[in-house]
Amino acid sequence: MDNHSASIGNSALLAAAASEFASLPGHLTDAAVKEFLDRFPLPLIFIALKDGFDVPGLEGSLLSCLERILKTSYGVSLLPQCVPYAQPGLRADSPLTRRLSCKSIAQLLENSDKDDGVGVQAIVEHGVWPSIVACLADSDESVATAAAEAVKNLAKSTRGLELIFPAKAEVDTLLNEFAMNSSSMVRIRILAIIAALFGISDEAATAVHRSGLLGMFEQELNNTTDMLATLNVLEVLYEIVTTPIAAKFLLTKSMLQRLAATISNSAVDSLLRSRSITISARLLSSDGIYSAVDEFVMRGAELLLCNTPPTARHAVDAACSRGWRNIQLAGTHALASISGQERGESTQLLNDQAETCLRNLIYTAAENSSKHSPSGLLWSLLQQDPEIRLAAYRLITGLVMRQWCLWEVCAKQEIINLVTNPHSETTKIGMEFRHSCCVAISNALLSSSFKNDPAFSDVSEKLQAAVRRGPYLAKEFVAPKPQVATEERY
Repeated sequence: MDNHSASIGNSALLAAAASEFASLPGHLTDAAVKEFLDRFPLPLIFIALKDGFDVPGLEGSLLSCLERILKTSYGVSLLPQCVPYAQPGLRADSPLTRRLSCKSIAQLLENSDKDDGVGVQAIVEHGVWPSIVACLADSDESVATAAAEAVKNLAKSTRGLELIFPAKAEVDTLLNEFAMNSSSMVRIRILAIIAALFGISDEAATAVHRSGLLGMFEQELNNTTDMLATLNVLEVLYEIVTTPIAAKFLLTKSMLQRLAATISNSAVDSLLRSRSITISARLLSSDGIYSAVDEFVMRGAELLLCNTPPTARHAVDAACSRGWRNIQLAGTHALASISGQERGESTQLLNDQAETCLRNLIYTAAENSSKHSPSGLLWSLLQQDPEIRLAAYRLITGLVMRQWCLWEVCAKQEIINLVTNPHSETTKIGMEFRHSCCVAISNALLSSSFKNDPAFSDVSEKLQAAVRRGPYLAKEFVAPKPQVATEERY
């Protein structure tokens, strides 16, 4: 028998043993794994996968076997031994082998000590990083997902971040170069990884910012021909703006202009416009925004109100529009954020120019509508479906600190009746939003010049009683009445 035939025979034996081992019922013990690997060491298994002898079922049996092995404690302890074989595995013809190689790297990074950097060092020594990046463009989605997981785990350590984003790099990082020369689908995958890195740590977010990769968002938003790609970018961008540090890096003049251009373009699909409004609102809702933008000495909300023409007009127009529900919902939430619903009382009011602009925009929109007044607009929002009504509660909560809005709200009996009625909402979140709105109106009235106005005395009492009742259908205390019955006589 020649060497080739012997190798095939050994591979057939290995395939049969691996298939039997992979199909063992129940949880594998470390002892069982050790016994199997004593017979068929890892190098032998990896060589068999690499050489790919024409043995039926060999690849599937070995991969199933390895997946089970690497889920055990003993298998995890052997992960560093797998790295030398990861390079050919990541470049294998079979997507199953590429996926397992990516998953093994991700698992190694997940389980290795983040401080000593053993996993990262192994990746550097064996030159695996470029192959992981290449797998992000894999035509098999499961391979690309596993590669993305490896990148995320790599970014959880300082040494890993230094590999992804070299601090002293004089040229673009490997990830930058790869993104610039890849398809739109691959760039969106990389943008999704960026979003995940923002959620890992401030250190990771800072590294992303320093790399220049955030500029990809603006580049992709400029692509107005591919609606699906633009929507995917906006969804990823929304994930990023939900992180606390997002405003520090994303709240730039160019980003706001790009979002404003999308919002104001009536030719753009309403779904894209409403998402852009929501993202803008989220960016502008943080107290920390004031120091986030170097070229401006004002908060994010003031940026939208003080430029010419004011970008915030799109949020006001959207909130007052009855044409597209999603746009109206996003516009109302955006206007609530601009007005300060999510900011503390000390930062709720803006500078004089911004406040004047906000007031004028709302009164102008009201005059140009069938409602004729801000109170009419607010009441119209409160009469709509539950989602828009919740947004209206937020908007009133944010605006009512202003004397002009407080007067509008208190003078509209229908609004007061609704926010003080414990039965007007049936869901927990609805009850809480209604009560928060009621508390905001009551506090604003008690601290205003209207508190001693006889015209609002009944309103004040009604609001305070509703505040005391709380949000959840509380019944007012009724003193028990004695029941007196006439004694029967026989």
